[in-house]
Amino acid sequence: MKHVFIVGSKGIPAKYGGFETFVDQLTGRKTDRDTKYHVACLSDHKAEEFMYQDARCFPVHTPKMGSARAVVYDVLSLLECLKYIKTHRLENSIVYVLACRIGPVFFILKRQLEKLGVAVFVNPDGHEWKRGKWSAPVKRYWKWSERLMVKHADLLVCDSRGIEQYIHDIYARYEPNTTFIAYGADVTPSPLDDEDHRFTDWMDRFGLSKYGYYLVIGRFVPENNYELMIREFMKSGTAKDLVIVTGAQQQPFYDELRLRTGFDSDPRIKFVGTVYEQPLLKKIREQAYGYCHGHEVGGTNPSLLESLASTRLNLLFDVVFNREVGGESCHYFSNEPGALSRLIDEAESWSHEQLEELGERAKHRIRSLYSWDHIVQSYETLFQGNDYVRAKQAGGSRLARTKGTTTPL
Repeated sequence: MKHVFIVGSKGIPAKYGGFETFVDQLTGRKTDRDTKYHVACLSDHKAEEFMYQDARCFPVHTPKMGSARAVVYDVLSLLECLKYIKTHRLENSIVYVLACRIGPVFFILKRQLEKLGVAVFVNPDGHEWKRGKWSAPVKRYWKWSERLMVKHADLLVCDSRGIEQYIHDIYARYEPNTTFIAYGADVTPSPLDDEDHRFTDWMDRFGLSKYGYYLVIGRFVPENNYELMIREFMKSGTAKDLVIVTGAQQQPFYDELRLRTGFDSDPRIKFVGTVYEQPLLKKIREQAYGYCHGHEVGGTNPSLLESLASTRLNLLFDVVFNREVGGESCHYFSNEPGALSRLIDEAESWSHEQLEELGERAKHRIRSLYSWDHIVQSYETLFQGNDYVRAKQAGGSRLARTKGTTTPL
């Protein structure tokens, strides 16, 4: 039996978040009976282990302490993994750490795992150190932490080719061992029909109609270019609405944005709060005229994949990570004044057939490159490969350091 311990997500069942959805899909679509998943779950209180989708879920009680909580949670989770592996004398284990939050203590913990013959994989995620919400000292910590985890990980599993290239360009002196496995999405239509009261009630609440709105979904942070998209939309001539699905109104950034753009004077701009019910959110995507994606801080963004799986027209901020995902199925805009507003005005004249063709291209891209079944199979193939663990059990921590490969010595 191969034991895979997953650390760094908030846990499953998934309620929100990219890593949480990934772990939920990984366990729910499992086909390999010889792999056992152990999933750390963030908990506000002490709780008992439970089983979900044949995965052993172990709650990790972590005090609330602001942004430091995620770091402490990862450390406590790894200590729980160590304890369990020792107690049960497991000899065929991998620990997979999602995100680079614990660099300063990573080597200490990894060395203890190494002594037990455990291979440690890391998903470097995106450029956390670039996020606008962090102060300069915190950004320096994230960058430092990333460097240390890249240096000591046995394998870095990148969900973006752009991130994989960045790892090799910036950290070439460590000869990082990497592989690429994308994030996933599902092109299955929403189970809600057009007349389902959950959908119609939501649409009526905000005065919306089918194909009568553009959509923005994502964390309400500056690096997702909300100001740019709102300003450009206000300059456009469309009569459609801009529906922004995000938790915004209680944040200082919301008031700053309102003062800088004056969006409250434009009735087309509609902040509608969050939507956590996935069938409803998928239906909202399907009925949008178009989706605007302003994310610019690295990695494969889950909301973008989900939009390609459901929305016909996708307008993306022009950075390498978004082009990697969207390819020729999307249109792109820059931060040049007028770029997005012109694109919106142009899109208003496109025929139904043109939009349907774009939508089919996007879905084909998801089916061929980003389907969950393909992603899960890729992970199972990676985890089933015993070479990493054999190398550990033989007393060797050194793996073949060849760019873009996962071949151990």
